[in-house]
Amino acid sequence: MLTTFLTYCAVGAVAGILAGLLGIGGGLVIVPMLVYVFALNNIPPELTMHLALATSMASIMFTSVSSFMAHHKRGAVRWDVVKKIVAGILTGTFLGSCLASAMSTNFLKVFFVIFLYFVAVQLLLNKKPKGGRELPGKTGMFAVGNGIGVVSSLVGIGGGTLSVPFMLWCNIKVHHAIGTSAAIGLPIAIAGTAGYVINGWNVPTLPAYSLGYVYLPALVGIAAVSVLTAPLGVKLAHSLPVNRLKRVFSLLLFGVATKMLMGIL
Repeated sequence: MLTTFLTYCAVGAVAGILAGLLGIGGGLVIVPMLVYVFALNNIPPELTMHLALATSMASIMFTSVSSFMAHHKRGAVRWDVVKKIVAGILTGTFLGSCLASAMSTNFLKVFFVIFLYFVAVQLLLNKKPKGGRELPGKTGMFAVGNGIGVVSSLVGIGGGTLSVPFMLWCNIKVHHAIGTSAAIGLPIAIAGTAGYVINGWNVPTLPAYSLGYVYLPALVGIAAVSVLTAPLGVKLAHSLPVNRLKRVFSLLLFGVATKMLMGIL
């Protein structure tokens, strides 16, 4: 039991650093590792993906606060953007978590694998969208927030892999895009967690210490450590060759996605 809890802490350490360093969802690491640990602990296979997604989403509530506060201190959060997109984010993420709760584990795994390959290619090529326009109006921002929210809840992330490219496309500086993405991660996490808790509330086969689909022992371990390491990631983002690290991380994602795909087939 102690070894399992320490594993959750290690997952949280990595997720927190990635959230601050690369501006990507820590869920890309949290979800596959939780699926693996849950399987070792004999949690029913039809529940592993739902529990992993929900627990990852809940952990982002803690990681995002620590991360965006560190970015805010550096003046890197565009609160005007957060205000414009938050309504769409909340509705989209809640809807996405409800959809995910009704889907099979295998479907969610396939969707997650496809998303991992997409992010891995994105990181490997390191192609940043050229700023070609300004931020859209209220309707456009609501629609964008909906899209980011739905996908984020289906893969258990804070939305950085989608919101950062969008903001770069809208002529927002890269450090501001990463900092703002961290702030957007909080409403994503709140709405997604609420959806997973509500939809999993009456599932009879959930393991002990679950709050809906959120597995509390994993959440405690991940959150406790990720809050400490997220500011470290932010600090490293301003001193390390982030582009080179993204390429290395992309290779890791290719490996994780391929391993998960082989487990499905």
